Amino acid sequence: MNGKVQKLETASETARVVPHNSEAERQLLGAILVNNETYYRVSEFLEPQHFFLAPHRDIYEKCGALIRAGKIASPITLKTFFPADEKIADMPAAQYLLRLAADAASVISAEDYGQTIYDLAVRRNLIRIGEDMVNLAYDAPIDKGPNAQIDEAERRLFELAETGRSDGGFQDFGTALTETIEMAAAAFNREGSLSGISTGLRDLDKLMGGLQSSDLIVLAGRPAMGKTSLATNIAYNIAQSYAAEEQPDGSRKTVNGGVVGFFSLEMSAEQLATRIISEQTEISSSKIRRGDINEADFEKLVAATQHMQHVPLHVDQTGGISIASLVSKARRLKRQKGLDMIVVDYIQLITGSSKNSGNRVQEITEITTGLKALAKELQVPIIALSQLSRQVESRDDKRPQMSDLRESGSIEQDADVILFVYREEYYMGKKEPPEGTPEYEAWSAEMERVRGKAEVIIAKQRHGPTGIVDLQFQGEYTRFSDLADGEHMPERMME
Repeated sequence: MNGKVQKLETASETARVVPHNSEAERQLLGAILVNNETYYRVSEFLEPQHFFLAPHRDIYEKCGALIRAGKIASPITLKTFFPADEKIADMPAAQYLLRLAADAASVISAEDYGQTIYDLAVRRNLIRIGEDMVNLAYDAPIDKGPNAQIDEAERRLFELAETGRSDGGFQDFGTALTETIEMAAAAFNREGSLSGISTGLRDLDKLMGGLQSSDLIVLAGRPAMGKTSLATNIAYNIAQSYAAEEQPDGSRKTVNGGVVGFFSLEMSAEQLATRIISEQTEISSSKIRRGDINEADFEKLVAATQHMQHVPLHVDQTGGISIASLVSKARRLKRQKGLDMIVVDYIQLITGSSKNSGNRVQEITEITTGLKALAKELQVPIIALSQLSRQVESRDDKRPQMSDLRESGSIEQDADVILFVYREEYYMGKKEPPEGTPEYEAWSAEMERVRGKAEVIIAKQRHGPTGIVDLQFQGEYTRFSDLADGEHMPERMME
């Protein structure tokens, strides 16, 4: 009984007249008819669907079509596009258009009227979304659980927040110059003189200048090369270095390191944590999982865990997450706890929208485009891991190339930076000849040269050089680090 009463009350509340302002609509349309330049003041954010009254939507749309075609939109030219017997507000359409022009707002205040109309339209859409949420919650289909309903509601709310925003458009060049100088000043004052966020790896930072905000960085490699380990190392280095200053408005501004969001589509949060603990304590992850540790090791684990609890590294382990859901979760994390960098492990495990299901190339295009748009919107770098095709294994030289990227067209196009992880040690280990033969001695010498070494190949970088960075890799602890000074190889640029 209570459920029925509550439903009746909800229906009663939603029967109220939705927010609108017909007078503001009339005055804005009149201003456009009197001075067509008014249209350009509002057309960047105001669409026909934002008008409450259907005739006003029609008039605004027809005005826009005429003005964009380079023609004059006035009561005289516009009336020819309405049937002679059409009435608006109980008067002939031609007379209504003349009335609009007579009641026109001034050009100066027209933008304010446009903003009012837009704001009211957003409120009406919020009411519509709220009604749909209530109705769906009452009569949810069997195949749509609460989490799916929440994702759908978040998707619609964020679409509403991002569609038709009135704060976009052209930016004054002077503003862009000021922001550039501020970025340079921040780099000058930051430890290491980097313009971006430090990866914690000296030579990689030197070639990339750190991770740049708004960049989509694709990190690719064949299985067992260590791409997840490298991404995890970088994510933890950044989170561990996090420092922020409180601003006059009460917000916090990151001055070093950053808050990291890690979307782990393949590994669980516990597996990821085990890797990081292994790297930090130098206790192999296999020993941690088996409990094959002594008292000293256990104390190291406890101490590391206590420190890591305060590190701003947030892990989402949802498998098969959709790009829409990933975007929603990233926005929510940015709003609630701040966000300075995102890791996605890995692109091929993300799903696209239903419209592209069945066409994997289009789906990957939607995903990479969505990740790049998210990086720009949140002003953070995104490291997205990617698989490489099997054709690498059929070549004598196993170093990856751009063409090895799966569905490489969109990945190559949308990425600002493309990194490949390559460990010659892995492939040399597969070529071991019988011990005691002349070939074994040559192989052993070559194996010693590459043992514990890894290459990060910067195959593409929009804002800097390409090249190869040599790193040390300790597989037992899944850790990448800088080479010791004595082992440091000269910087290698690519053609």
